[in-house]
Amino acid sequence: MILVTGAGGKTGRAVIKAITQKGLPVCALVKRPELVPILSSLGVERAAVGDMRDPLFMNRVFKGVRVVYHICPNMSPDEVLIAENAIKAACRAGVEQFIYHSVLHPQVEAMPHHWQKMRVEELLFSSHLPFTILQPGPYMQNVLAYWESIDHQGIYPIPYATSARLSSVDLEDVAEVASRIMLDSIHIGAIYELAGPEPLSQDDMATIIGQVINRPVEARKIERTDWETRIRSTKMDAYAIDTLLKMFVYYENYGLVGSSQVLEWLLKRPANRFANFIEGVVKGD
Repeated sequence: MILVTGAGGKTGRAVIKAITQKGLPVCALVKRPELVPILSSLGVERAAVGDMRDPLFMNRVFKGVRVVYHICPNMSPDEVLIAENAIKAACRAGVEQFIYHSVLHPQVEAMPHHWQKMRVEELLFSSHLPFTILQPGPYMQNVLAYWESIDHQGIYPIPYATSARLSSVDLEDVAEVASRIMLDSIHIGAIYELAGPEPLSQDDMATIIGQVINRPVEARKIERTDWETRIRSTKMDAYAIDTLLKMFVYYENYGLVGSSQVLEWLLKRPANRFANFIEGVVKGD
């Protein structure tokens, strides 16, 4: 049995879809019961509903599990605590491979969610677990959060400089790698950066979108204070908001760039390019 933790988000769903397409049995761990039918439709054999901060719950869920794909809820202040529970439960269960979904350049202390993932990687080094670590870049899918503005107004609004370059990666490529490394023990002990094939500025991305949809699209920086005012009226917690603000500042100053060589070696094919991804969005693929 393969256990996917934090399975209810877009990452978990993509990974589960890739795993089940290979005919492998999956247990999905989620916090909210309303997510269970969605995951069942993706082919999971069973779902566990509970809080990953509860060590007793984690011990129960990990029993009988062969492989773990561990995803922490996005921007969680408890990522290290959750990882400690997951690692201890995996050790007790005799898990054969613990795959951790980390992030590209976790060494960056200026971005708290990256720095927490570095702490989790350190926990794995001292755990004696057979582990593999994946470090994906920002997802191409993140642009979809702005799609209404792009489609209706021709504006791609972001709270950092439009010149910021990111090696965005297609989440489906990441999910395919995740499903592949579960099938081969040669990946035990590996740490893989999964960056996309093009370090594009946000202006570049807007231009590509415009070329695909055949009308002009402009990347436009919005003030972070305006973004913060709007987002604080939502249900997003203060830690996540503050963490995102620090990420925006880092992106503006340094971008987030990596090489796609490792990703393409693992895929045994070229990584998806941003234009192809947008074409798929437009076609509804």
